[in-house]
Amino acid sequence: MQQDSTVSAGASLASPVADAQASPVEVAKAPAPSGSGARGEEFRDDLRTPGALNAQARKALSAQELLPFTQLDDVRSLLAMAQTGVLLVVAVALIVGLWGSLWMLAGIVLMGIAQHSLFILSHEAAHYRLLSHRGANEVLGRLIGMSSGVSMCTYRVTHRLHHNNLYGSEDPDTAIHGGYPRGRAYLLRKLAQDIVGWNAWKTYAYFFGAPAINEDTQRAIRPLDDTSPQLRKAARQDRYWVVGAHIAMPLLAYALAGWHGLVVYLVVWIVPLMTTLQPILRLRAVCEHGAVNDLSSPLTAARSNRTFGNWPNRVLGAVLFPHHVNYHLEHHLYPAVPHYHLPALHRALQARGVLEGAEVRDIPETLRMVFAPRKPKVAAGAAHV
Repeated sequence: MQQDSTVSAGASLASPVADAQASPVEVAKAPAPSGSGARGEEFRDDLRTPGALNAQARKALSAQELLPFTQLDDVRSLLAMAQTGVLLVVAVALIVGLWGSLWMLAGIVLMGIAQHSLFILSHEAAHYRLLSHRGANEVLGRLIGMSSGVSMCTYRVTHRLHHNNLYGSEDPDTAIHGGYPRGRAYLLRKLAQDIVGWNAWKTYAYFFGAPAINEDTQRAIRPLDDTSPQLRKAARQDRYWVVGAHIAMPLLAYALAGWHGLVVYLVVWIVPLMTTLQPILRLRAVCEHGAVNDLSSPLTAARSNRTFGNWPNRVLGAVLFPHHVNYHLEHHLYPAVPHYHLPALHRALQARGVLEGAEVRDIPETLRMVFAPRKPKVAAGAAHV
């Protein structure tokens, strides 16, 4: 969601035709995309009313003060990728090393956590924040997404609608996180369905550009319908590559090690994708936006969850919020900021009093809120008018 047209729009979802060698400073200073050539790529101003909290947040940091937070650091991104790589290796070692015993389930759970970290890195790439070189960002972002069955380019256009229409009728994510609290039984039932793979097809439909129907509006959002021809073409091409990769990978496993290789591939990679990853994705999304009471601003319609201060925050944060994705309201305010600068941005906003009354909570408190008894349903977007 654009909060400063000189920084957020240009740096968060800059036009793909921008110079691939442009520095982070140049990208951050780029004006918001405008005109017919950029329609379907832009992050628009948040015009919801009353908007006072948004205005306060936008004025808290000048463009020059915000600029350092938007700088891309390839070394830090590579370290984040290496961290995820280590987690993947450990998970594979556990599954293979404990093959045939119940303890291998621990490896499958860890693999789901590692795959979730890959999803977050793909999210960074979708925002053009993974690497400073545009071409490298695109290639690596697509490969990371592809490995887990995600079309990064399609997710980019879906996610753009989420930022531009937070809790509005066009928000494709409201079907996932809207309406909470829905009661403990409802969320537990959904998580149980997730862990056995029942809802995995919905996840991948979302990442292929077909989000679930919004229960409040009864509308099925189709993000490619509100996307520039260039991004639409990239998304469609990327989906073919993703499908091709997931046909090729099991064939390669079989070619290298026969039926045993195919079984190992399915257990090590596909089973976690279909099972343990699914409840993590849902619970994170619900913790980020569920059970909020004020939809007038991302300060109160999005939530930052503390991953420090006590051991429940640290343990749950390690599972649900890798790569600083817990700083979610800051991400909605300033999507141009890469994940490794979000903690510093949080401190800067906190020092200026912007986060007074904002949705910043310990994770156990958030969980109590989203698992609370059901409340009367409020129509999506009701607070916007």
